[in-house]
Amino acid sequence: MSTGIQLIVGLGNPGSDYAKTRHNVGTWLVEMLASDVGHAFRHESKLMGQSCLIALDHRPCRLFIPETFMNDSGRAVQAFAHFYRIEPEAIMVAHDELDLAPGTIRIKKGGGHGGHNGLRDIIEHLGTPDFYRLRIGIGHPGQKDQVTPFVLGRPSAIEEEAILSAISKGIAVLPRTLTGDIAGAMQQLHTDQ
Repeated sequence: MSTGIQLIVGLGNPGSDYAKTRHNVGTWLVEMLASDVGHAFRHESKLMGQSCLIALDHRPCRLFIPETFMNDSGRAVQAFAHFYRIEPEAIMVAHDELDLAPGTIRIKKGGGHGGHNGLRDIIEHLGTPDFYRLRIGIGHPGQKDQVTPFVLGRPSAIEEEAILSAISKGIAVLPRTLTGDIAGAMQQLHTDQ
């Protein structure tokens, strides 16, 4: 058993122009989770984001949406984690993943940033890659030079439905991650798809 997750971060860009884009699917997840348990986010200007405290199966967990832009996410995550004294191994970052098809969601601990600027900045600011990632598949446009407009674009209706279905599966296993049963959550998630 590992340390239980105490903080789930949803990555995205702030503002209504970005809210429905593929790059914001991490934000979608934490917003859906908060909505499912009947909690609303509050703005925390000193911590550069919005947060709420929820309970899953009677275990507390903080949700956080940085209000910095994606490429500057690390500053907000570091400030939040420092303020609440949360260690990197108790953090799970939900983010868009080009290497997974829409409808796929995976948990991973550590590793590189895979070209994801939000993860790159978080690794830099936390000083370690050893936090958990909830990788939400958005697919790949096929060409490297098309990645930026792709992630900043809206998914098709079919893709969005697949992404939301994957997010629901991800949310279903989160209670296990809070107890430290991350291996069990991974197994449940990876066999459900």
